Amino acid sequence: MEVYEPQEDSFLLQDAILVENLRGRNCLDLGTGGGIQTKAMAKAGAKKVTAVDLNPDAIKTAMENNKDIADKITFFQGDLFDFVRKDVTERFDFIAFNPPYVPSDKIKWKDLDGGKKGREIIDIFLAEFYEYLAKKGILFLLVSSLNDEKEVTSILEAKGMNVEIVAQKKIFFEELFVLKAVKN
Repeated sequence: MEVYEPQEDSFLLQDAILVENLRGRNCLDLGTGGGIQTKAMAKAGAKKVTAVDLNPDAIKTAMENNKDIADKITFFQGDLFDFVRKDVTERFDFIAFNPPYVPSDKIKWKDLDGGKKGREIIDIFLAEFYEYLAKKGILFLLVSSLNDEKEVTSILEAKGMNVEIVAQKKIFFEELFVLKAVKN
């Protein structure tokens, strides 16, 4: 398996994380890839970062790219929240997710293809993340205009979260958004 190389989406999310004050927070980098968001969380002051990816090669790459801050990071290979045992009550103060969001008829590339409307993985995530986010916790979710960011925002607001766009960038045939959602 290859590891997703950081692109415009990765850098947009990284820049948004770097301006967030994460001092003393317990953070989750879901879909870590090469670990660019893990490093950004540590630079933004995270006390602890959990980095998760489905791809074992991504975990190896993220470990290598973050060896200078290895004492702050725990790595897991797994799919979304599968790494959390059901009896664990750990909650995260901050979760960042750059999901596979490219619309596709079928999922061939798990780091890119998001299924119909690019929402297959995003919708699974939206159904699961809330129970793992601490009270007053913050979610940074990267979405594309191809995923109907307004509908994603509505789903987050229906969970009682305050949502705002903290970064956006127009590229080619789409616009990328970093949604910041704060749990009440």
